Amino acid sequence: MSMEKCIAAMKGWMASNRLKLNPDKTQVLWTGSSKRLMQLNPSELVLNLDPQASCTVTPTNSAWLLGVLITPDLTLRQHAMLVGSRCFWQLRQIRCVRRSLDKESVVTLVHAFVSNRVDYCCSLLAGSPKVVTDRF
Repeated sequence: MSMEKCIAAMKGWMASNRLKLNPDKTQVLWTGSSKRLMQLNPSELVLNLDPQASCTVTPTNSAWLLGVLITPDLTLRQHAMLVGSRCFWQLRQIRCVRRSLDKESVVTLVHAFVSNRVDYCCSLLAGSPKVVTDRF
């Protein structure tokens, strides 16, 4: 079954359940090994969502799925780097107000802003190489 037929079937299911496929928010991410991705023809990668309206979607280099950054190689390396940088930014912000707060309040802020980011979807990183998880 081609991707266009699969998308048409999904669009039909969504319409029967009073949902609408939003082409402006639809993303396509082709995954595979780097060698296999290099063999793909870029003109074949464009998906046609609606033949009557000539609505097409071109593939992206990364996509967000429930707050997790997914890349074509599926290593989550970029996601770990992004989470790490956001945590360090939060720590720098907390450092600015640290002298104005007592220790218990600072601990609460760290748990609220830093630990929360690290804990979110951390089960996806299970089995990841040490290079990826050491970013935290």
